Formats: sequence, C-alpha cells, structure tokens
Amino acid sequence: MTLRIDDVVLTYPDGDRTLTALDHVDLDVARGEFTAVVGPSGSGKSSLLAVAAMLLTPDSGRVTVAGHDVSGASPAARTRIRRDHVGVVFQQSNLLSSLTALEQLLVMAHISGASPRAAAVRARELLIAVDLADKEHKRPHQLSGGERQRVNIARALMNRPEVLLVDEPTSALDHERGIRIVSLLAGLTRENGLATVMVTHDLGTLPLVDRVLTMADARLSEDGRKTKADLLAAPMGAGE
Repeated sequence: MTLRIDDVVLTYPDGDRTLTALDHVDLDVARGEFTAVVGPSGSGKSSLLAVAAMLLTPDSGRVTVAGHDVSGASPAARTRIRRDHVGVVFQQSNLLSSLTALEQLLVMAHISGASPRAAAVRARELLIAVDLADKEHKRPHQLSGGERQRVNIARALMNRPEVLLVDEPTSALDHERGIRIVSLLAGLTRENGLATVMVTHDLGTLPLVDRVLTMADARLSEDGRKTKADLLAAPMGAGE
C-alpha cells in the first residue's frame, strides 16, 4: 500500500478533558485508488488528512507513506518525505496573487531543487493535463473558481507525489464545476498511479471514486465502505 495508517489514535486537550479526534483508525490506499471519506463535521476527517500529510503526529499507531514509516521520523525527515512523496490540495486554492498559473507550479519545483528547465517542462505538461494551457500567464484574479482549483491540483502534482490528499475540493464550486474537478482528480489518479484520499461533503461526486469510507465519532467504520458499483446502484444520498 502506498498510504497506510495502522491503529492510529490522535487526541487534543480540551479544557479539563481530552478530545479524541482519531480513535484506532486504520486506512490502506493503493496506487491508482481514489478513496473518498465522508461524515459529519467534527467527525475527524480533517484530522485524518493532517495525520496522513504528516502535519500532525498521532499519540500512537503507525503511518507509512510511500514505503516510509514516518511514525518516529524527525520534523526535518517528515518535511522531506511530504515534499517528495505527498501532494496536498487544500479546500481554498491559496494561490499567490502576484504569480501566474505557471509560476505557481514553478515555485514548488524551486523548493524541491529541481532543474529550472525540467521544471518548466513539467509545469506546462500539468497545465495541459488540467486543461489550462492557454491560462499559464493568467494571475489568480483573472481565473474562475474552477480554474483556480485546477491550478491548485496541478501544483500539488508538481513534484510527482505518490500520495494525493484532497480537502473538500468542491466546497466553493457549483455542482457542475464540482463534478468536473472530481472527474479530473479521478483521471489523474488513474493516469499517475496516485493513492488519492479526498474528504468531501459533496455526495453527488461519490460515483466518481473507487471507494467511500465513512467517518463518525473519530472512527473510520468498516460498515461505511461502498464500491463504485454500490453507489451507482443506490439512490443518491444513500451512502451518507
């Protein structure tokens, strides 16, 4: 498995008590698999992504990313593994207002120390892949919400990650644009052999993923797993 989370517990202090965000959670995602995690607000979905992205260290359990056991890794090692092996698509695109679409991607390559010439080739390939080849010189204010999110996705793929973590990619988009974004993520997952995990409240996009898991009360329930075939056969909203 490219992303593996074994028996992870994550807690936060909350006044005089302790709040459990992840309660003995297990998750395996293979290359080329697009997994969605659904559940109510506060159920632990964002905490799960943060642990997978090595932004939070769990109290116990093991996290393995692209063959690297990061459970006891130093902050510097975690940063390196995240840079080299993980792409993160944030809920808000967080693009730098002064940079063009092309430059947003080149910044990522610069951070990783890639050759400028190779980076420019890679960036243009990704803009073609997300159908923004004609927008490479546009700045964020010149792009639509859907276009900004596509730049966000291309930026996350710039350093050729094996794991892609996506947080509510359709929250600021209408239904049609949301479907297009998730369709794009599904295609990129297959074409690039990514292990993709998407947190979402948008049930209308679930038929586009390979697997759906349900998060409730800090647990990732085995009962919540559904295949794409199950979702296509069921009435919309039946998997919530």
